[in-house]
Amino acid sequence: MPGYFQTAAEGGAAIALDEVEISILRSLAVQLLELIGPGAADTAEPADPLAELFAEGPTRPPEDPALARLFPDAYEEEADSSEFRRFTENDLRARKRDDALAVVRSLDALTAGGDGGAVLTLDAGQARQWLGALNDLRLTMGARLEISDDENSELYRLPDSDPRKPLVMAYLWLGALQESLVETLMP
Repeated sequence: MPGYFQTAAEGGAAIALDEVEISILRSLAVQLLELIGPGAADTAEPADPLAELFAEGPTRPPEDPALARLFPDAYEEEADSSEFRRFTENDLRARKRDDALAVVRSLDALTAGGDGGAVLTLDAGQARQWLGALNDLRLTMGARLEISDDENSELYRLPDSDPRKPLVMAYLWLGALQESLVETLMP
């Protein structure tokens, strides 16, 4: 299973990763966690489920283009979008944090094989969290690279000296991982 997800037992997925791939994926997931920021559950205060139910979130879209891509407006009308954001963004942030944290935890739990790599096996729930995190990573990278819905073919032919090239390569690699995971999870 070199480099792509394959079907594992009970509807999950598995992939062989080398040390470098593990390190890159973990680093990207940690950076995503840092970008999204801490949530209420990440504080020292005990959780109050009733207060969390009525907690209000932000009413404006984030200024950072990557965060704006992760948390877009739901409606064209500013008032409707603001109201929707106020009651949904905190939960969306929490889910995105949970997905990224699941990636970090599953990578940290790997036991290295003889060649320094390991086989990552995910159950169906973990695979869905990985799919969400891979999508969020690609959205973030796409925003940083200013990739729109249009095909940016010039980015795919960058010279090795271009400082964007590693990010473009990571973006393409994550896309291949995401695609293989989607195909693996399809019935």
